[in-house]
This record gives sequence, structure tokens and C-alpha cells, in this order.
Amino acid sequence: MAITNVLICGVGGQGVLLASEVLSEAAILAGHDVKKSEVHGMSQRGGSVVSNVRFGEEVKSPLINRGEADVLMGFERLEAVRWLDHLKPGEGTAVVNDLEIWPMTVSSGSFEYPTDIDERLKKATKRYWLFKATDIAREVGEPRAANIVLLGALSPALPLEEGHWTESIKKRVKARYVLVNLKAFAAGRAISTA
Repeated sequence: MAITNVLICGVGGQGVLLASEVLSEAAILAGHDVKKSEVHGMSQRGGSVVSNVRFGEEVKSPLINRGEADVLMGFERLEAVRWLDHLKPGEGTAVVNDLEIWPMTVSSGSFEYPTDIDERLKKATKRYWLFKATDIAREVGEPRAANIVLLGALSPALPLEEGHWTESIKKRVKARYVLVNLKAFAAGRAISTA
């Protein structure tokens, strides 16, 4: 059984860590060995956050090297581009929230927010979804559930059954938010299976 490498990136406060917990738990429920690593950086101040999740029969290291990610899940457009070099060239799948959160360097005027993100994604892979996950999360009643919408969109591309995802959400999400997160997951899954 091959190892599946998923790199999840975003900005502090977007739920990168919860998404990696839900993914890891779903993989464990499916019987996989799972390794996970996170870099929080300045996450509480809106800085970059990245999580590496690897699962398969036997995983020795939690880190994903450049060019080895089967999946890149970006919670924000620029963060996705920042980590594109980790995606398997031409083979990887990118699932990206069509959302802009300007880093301090852009807000201060030192740099401009890139306008060619779509082109960069297309150049990196033919398999990518760029969609407004935050708007979908808002529609189901919880804008903070964009992370779970993205997991839903990603889910058909991974070797995990829908029941593993549902059980994982029930285990990893606070009880009062389970139902809305299950709705968010279903809404995201509908995007990639449509």
C-alpha cells in the first residue's frame, strides 16, 4: 500500500490544525499508520500555518519533501502558491479556497498580492479545484467551517471511506459544532463529485 502525502496550509485561525486532526483520525479509522507534523509559526497573529499528514501501511517520517505531496490543500490562495513546490509535478491534486488574506508585507505596501495564482495552479497540476469554501461554509451556517468544506471536496481523492470521515468529525469536533460541520463536509464533497 502506497503512502499518501497531504500538505495542508493556511493562515492562523483558519482551522489548519483541526483539518489535519480530522484527516489523521479518518486515516487511523481506515486502518492506516499515520504521521503528522505541524508548523505554527506566527499563527496567532495571522501568520502561515502548515501541517504535513502522511498515511499508509507504514510511515516512517511525518515530513513531506518538495515534490512529494499527493495533495495540497490551501485555505488561502497565496499560502497555496507558497507551498506549490511540494506538490508532485503534474500528478498532485490541489484543493484551494478562493480567499485572499493579505500578509503584513502586502498590507504595508512592501509587496503586491500576486494576480497570477490561477495560472500558477494550472501550471503545477491539471487536477485542482479553486472555489469559495468560505462562502459555502457561510451558507451551511458556520463560516469557520471552511476547513471542513475543503476536506469534503478533497475526500473523494483519498483512499478513505465516507464513514471514516463522518466518524472522525464526530470524534474531533466539539459536540455543539458536529452537525454544522457534517453539513459543511457534505457540501464540500458535493462539489468534487458533481
